[in-house]
Amino acid sequence: MPDSATSHLLPVFARVDLGFERGEGAWLISTNGERYLDFTSGVAVNALGHCHPHLVAALQEQATRLWHMSNLFKSPDGDRLAARLCEQSFADFVFFCNSGAEAMECAIKVARRYHAARGKPERFRLVTFEGAFHGRTLGTLAATGSAKYLEGFGPPLDGFDQVAHGDIEAVKKAIGPNTAGILIEPVQGEGGVRSAPNAFFKALRELCDQHGMLLIFDEVQTGMGRTGDLFAYKRLGVTPDIMPLAKALGGGFPIGACLTTAEAASGMTPGSHGSTFGGNPLAIAAANAVLDVMLKPGFFDHVQKMSLLLKQKLASVVDRYPHVLSEVRGEGLLVGVKAVVPSGDLVNALRDQKLLTVGAGDNVVRFLAPLIVSEAEIAESVQCLERACVALSGQVQKAAG
Repeated sequence: MPDSATSHLLPVFARVDLGFERGEGAWLISTNGERYLDFTSGVAVNALGHCHPHLVAALQEQATRLWHMSNLFKSPDGDRLAARLCEQSFADFVFFCNSGAEAMECAIKVARRYHAARGKPERFRLVTFEGAFHGRTLGTLAATGSAKYLEGFGPPLDGFDQVAHGDIEAVKKAIGPNTAGILIEPVQGEGGVRSAPNAFFKALRELCDQHGMLLIFDEVQTGMGRTGDLFAYKRLGVTPDIMPLAKALGGGFPIGACLTTAEAASGMTPGSHGSTFGGNPLAIAAANAVLDVMLKPGFFDHVQKMSLLLKQKLASVVDRYPHVLSEVRGEGLLVGVKAVVPSGDLVNALRDQKLLTVGAGDNVVRFLAPLIVSEAEIAESVQCLERACVALSGQVQKAAG
């Protein structure tokens, strides 16, 4: 395997010097044979763990039948997946694409086109929130609004008005004659596993209804079971008009989707949007297999049980190491531990203990266990955290002395 000095991969990732050759459930096996408990889940992608037998069988079977045929023709399996997603949600229509950023781009276009079709093309702006992360395309970077992601890419795309997260008065002030809708994550993942009270989301829904705007819930990370239900909006008791999905939708196979009501999608006509690879038969097979597993009775009961167990055990470690950790936050198995030490130091210390986690904003480390995680694996992850805290405690004391 080439090292960083000889790799021809574009150097846009700060990659750890660690590679893996296979995975089994919640575990990854490195190229030197060491086992790591994977609580990154491919950054909330491998919801069913690695090499889930039902997903493997579905992809193997599809690979012998059809790989690609383009969206010039009907897709019976794609129609079935869209119908299942609509049956399980508020949506009437689904657009399939390849990633979360693409799903977000579709959502933005649907919202703008909705108003243009009603003779109000000037209504193209979206209210967004500080700490958000919506993707890496130029459009979704502008929606994210973070200077560190925008630097060096020229003027950001116009049309986004960012306000403080959870501040309903700031939202009201941002709404004007050009506002098309409101875009928000039910839980900010990259932003530090931050959420707002349910009342805030209900107020956003009321504002949208009052001003004829569309409410977009970015469920790229929170959707497909990560917060303890198939979609996070169900736990909020607030229904959006548009909902981008990706990450866990294919269980590791790239696929994104933009779900929308018929009303919100009324401006989308033939030729108004498209994708060469969107709805690829392999991706559709993977996503249908993911739904097969997630919709079985008891699946989300297990996720909620593991969530409670993990958060309780993590809180116990926080109590014992207040100079290393300060808080546990999150919903379902989208769990964040806010660190006192630099979060990168905690991620490194956990990796030294053979537990893989991923950082986030607000000095938080995310514990993104696969949704099929066991009680024994939860217990092992907490033991890894405890050992990491012991190691970091020694470093803190050494620095203070």
